[in-house]
Amino acid sequence: MDVIRGVSRDQATLFPERLDDYIDEENPVRFIDVFVDDQDMKALGFQRIEPAWTGRRPYDPRDLLKLYIYGYLNQIRSSRKLERETHRNVEVMWLLRRLCPDHKTIANFRKDNPKAFKEVFLAFTVLCRQMSLFGGELIAVDGSKFKAVNSPHRNFTKDKLKKRLQKIEQKT
Repeated sequence: MDVIRGVSRDQATLFPERLDDYIDEENPVRFIDVFVDDQDMKALGFQRIEPAWTGRRPYDPRDLLKLYIYGYLNQIRSSRKLERETHRNVEVMWLLRRLCPDHKTIANFRKDNPKAFKEVFLAFTVLCRQMSLFGGELIAVDGSKFKAVNSPHRNFTKDKLKKRLQKIEQKT
């Protein structure tokens, strides 16, 4: 009995010539790209926006921010894993235009800009709410099993959630 076999690895393949052909119009990386390009990086507080006269030219902070947002949306937090994604993930290749920053550059970008990251994620959340991309449902987990190992500022009651949402709305 014959089985289904894949294509020979030695067979030449004609893939699309443009990386853009792999990313469809509804892919979230297109949203990330437009969102980050629309941000004023200096006003958000990112450091090293203007390159120095000496040394190697830095990566554009927009590219590193795109990588971090992609990582957060896809639950990739580690700078080493993000570096690996730049070499093998077609979406990340498209998003960064085939740039491959090393893990130390990625980690230092996060370390050097903590306040700016908070501002970006706040703006991202507000934009997603305005565009109704979040369902807006209240999701709660029975905290009785987790309360003993969870700090008080990490567990939420319905009142705490209301206060937190009011605080976020006042900031915008």
